[in-house]
Amino acid sequence: MHAYNMPTSGSPACLVDIDCPPPEADQIKVNIFACGLNFADLLMVNSTYQDIPETPFTLGMEISGVITALGDQVTGFVLGDRVAVFCGHGGLAERGVFEASRALKIPDQMSFEHAAAFQIAYGTSHVALHHCARLLPGETLLVTGAAGGAGLTAVEIGKQMGARVIAQARGAEKLEVARAAGADHLIDAGENLRDAVKSLGGADVVYDVVGGDLWKAAFRATNPGGRLLPIGFASGEVPQIPANHLLVKNLTVIGVYFGGYLKSHPEVIRRSLDTLLEWYVQGRLAPHISHTLPLAQVAEGMELLRSRKSTGKVVITMPAHSA
Repeated sequence: MHAYNMPTSGSPACLVDIDCPPPEADQIKVNIFACGLNFADLLMVNSTYQDIPETPFTLGMEISGVITALGDQVTGFVLGDRVAVFCGHGGLAERGVFEASRALKIPDQMSFEHAAAFQIAYGTSHVALHHCARLLPGETLLVTGAAGGAGLTAVEIGKQMGARVIAQARGAEKLEVARAAGADHLIDAGENLRDAVKSLGGADVVYDVVGGDLWKAAFRATNPGGRLLPIGFASGEVPQIPANHLLVKNLTVIGVYFGGYLKSHPEVIRRSLDTLLEWYVQGRLAPHISHTLPLAQVAEGMELLRSRKSTGKVVITMPAHSA
């Protein structure tokens, strides 16, 4: 089968032909229909992600498809089930073998493309805002990078939770995407973020995917008693947090690594995804996919993320295969 692989650390990723093994006792084999791209895929290519498999490995952190084989200890699934899998790697391929514990059945009305774009972005935002920050109705939520894969879902989920949402993004087109997702106020990247947010009454919760100077500005615009969520560092700069300012303003900084909950508290992810899938079925969530590309063009999809020319998610599709 075709797969998009990292052959060795420091080497460029490329399409290769590899074999797909049979599933082990606790695994499922899936014909992959779609794979969502994430900024973390770029970090893996650059060997700067916090959780990198040994090379060679296949990129792609989240997939959707149909189960074609089951390990003899797997329960709760049958052949032909439509599933999404938060696999961590191995998704940019025509088939894959994954731990059954990382899979969930998807609703009949959910497309494979939506399913592949769903778990990491929506899961991260819901765990961050609901489980970690305890965002309350009527509070003000500031989202930086609000038109990206994670930021856009934070806007959407923040509105579902009853918050007033301030969205920061670069340019009119991206700001319009954030507005369509429910943002109440828009701040362009060229504006002074601190002054703009303070003029709107400050932020009670900050969801930051950018880091660098934007984090510093958002930090200064956070209200006393506020909570800040460092989600990622797309700027390339990991900011330092002045503990004395936390003390003076009674601020709380909460790190959020969605994948880490799989090891420490998997029930948090399961409850979150159950809620999110229910909201999707009710029509309360609308995944935004700006680009859908075939596996042969995965490098182009990666470049869309790197150059920040995409909004929402980029999804790679594979043809259906026999087992």
